[in-house]
Amino acid sequence: MSRIGVGVMGAALLLYLAVAVWLGVMFIAVGEPVAVGMGIALLVLGVLSGWALFREMQFGFAADRLGRALDAEGGMPEAETELTPSGRVARADSEPLVARYTTEADVAPDDWRAHYRLGVVQDAAGRRKDARASIRSAIRLEEGARKITPGSPPA
Repeated sequence: MSRIGVGVMGAALLLYLAVAVWLGVMFIAVGEPVAVGMGIALLVLGVLSGWALFREMQFGFAADRLGRALDAEGGMPEAETELTPSGRVARADSEPLVARYTTEADVAPDDWRAHYRLGVVQDAAGRRKDARASIRSAIRLEEGARKITPGSPPA
């Protein structure tokens, strides 16, 4: 279901970007200095937004692929504590849990699974920025392992 939502939002943003680029070209065609400036700004924002959308989709698909692979192996972290209604780990329980998974990732710096599990726990603890960094690290490690053994499933 979330893939459908991502597809719909991605398509809506692409439509928005197409309209912004079209408006940028129309502003430039007017020829007035202010209109040309606005047109160039719209084109630059369109390119930057398109790049950001591409990078975000790339991250999301890679993270989803690793999550499914880890789940199929039975390696996803279990909910060891009570969760809040929003699905987060209670604040009092989050620090020891994050510390434990951080230690596991530090002990195995080349294991994408340890970094991915750390990212999942950090996200559940509400540490979004740290979670994304850990999952990015897991993606890099897994892609590096795949380059070593081409054609193999996630290591």
